[in-house]
Amino acid sequence: MTLHDDAVLVLKAYDAQSELRQTYLDHLAAHPDGMWKACEAGHLTASALVVDADRGRVLLTLHKKLNMWLQMGGHCEPGDATVASAALREAEEESGIAGLTLLPGGPVRLDRHPIPAPCNWHLDVQYAALAPSGSVEAISDESLDLRWFGYDGVAEVADASVVDLLEATRARL
Repeated sequence: MTLHDDAVLVLKAYDAQSELRQTYLDHLAAHPDGMWKACEAGHLTASALVVDADRGRVLLTLHKKLNMWLQMGGHCEPGDATVASAALREAEEESGIAGLTLLPGGPVRLDRHPIPAPCNWHLDVQYAALAPSGSVEAISDESLDLRWFGYDGVAEVADASVVDLLEATRARL
């Protein structure tokens, strides 16, 4: 099974955000390369909101290019077998935390947002991941900062897409 095939199956099983889900499925049907950064019409990305073991804080990264507090995430790579594994890989790379586990039940949310040309759109498939007890984060080259925030503090630093992801994650927890 290809990563493209996995994405279609994941999206078909996702039972929320029906209009946006269909936009993702239509995109993949029209663009066999829709999983990859090279697809100028836009491409799927994978991300994960990292939640601490006590389930009271989330780890956000101050994105180097965007200068915004965001969840961990990024582009799918040829070695990714599934969208979930791409999200987990990105979360571990950007957080420096090994042993993250995705919450069961598949994606928590979808978020489509514009990006500068030539790619135009990110169609983000968003998961949530639990950090192991006692884990220590380590900043990556893609980040200006990495910080834990209590749930109540997220809206003060992050945009609505991250707040929405947090709320969906809390409902899943």
